[in-house]
Amino acid sequence: MLCRGHRPECRSGGRRAQRLRMGKIGLAEAEPMKKVQAKKAQAKKAQAKKAQAKKAQKAKNVKTRKLKAKTVRKTDLGAIFDAHVRHEFVDHDVAATMKTMVAEPYVHNVPTLTGGDGPAGVADFYTHHFVGKMPADTRIERISRTVGSDQVVDELIIYFTHDCPIDFMLPGIPPTGRKVALPHVVVMKFEGGKVAHEHIYWDQACVLAQIGLLDPSQLPVTGAPQAEALVEKSRRKRARA
Repeated sequence: MLCRGHRPECRSGGRRAQRLRMGKIGLAEAEPMKKVQAKKAQAKKAQAKKAQAKKAQKAKNVKTRKLKAKTVRKTDLGAIFDAHVRHEFVDHDVAATMKTMVAEPYVHNVPTLTGGDGPAGVADFYTHHFVGKMPADTRIERISRTVGSDQVVDELIIYFTHDCPIDFMLPGIPPTGRKVALPHVVVMKFEGGKVAHEHIYWDQACVLAQIGLLDPSQLPVTGAPQAEALVEKSRRKRARA
């Protein structure tokens, strides 16, 4: 006689119960795993969204920069240059000159290391040494102009009679009454449509020769012929164009 524990149906029933129990354990273990996977998926989705937003912001920033650059290019930098010089030499207006410049500008005269740094330094230089301090007959003749995206370079000649002190160019030299024609190069840098800085170049030996402090016959320097030759060559080139 078979005992109850050895009946086929009992054995199969036991196996079914065991499978059910194992299934419940599996479900119980799978539930936390699903939650973990869901959290990971949510975090990955959030990360992807954040990356997409960052990419969109970067593209927007690039577009803004390009738009600003385009706006500055559309601005006539040459006209701003001319307005700046007009305020200096014609209007003799320091405040108007400063309005054409950025908040932290500087002016640097390369041969004599004169000029100013920052708004206070530049304003002081303009007020006490430059604007309205040039000889009354001062005039400027432009030879050429090169305009870039954020910079204007003018090649020009300044004519004047040395009948008053010119501190920034001839510090400590009393007026000589001599005529001067002096080639200059002015490099004007712009930021946001305003003058950021000026680098101004001239040949100091040229001006010293013209006011009688250097002898061109004794040294390899030239005076007024510098300007004369430059004007002549420039006129010939324009005539051929």
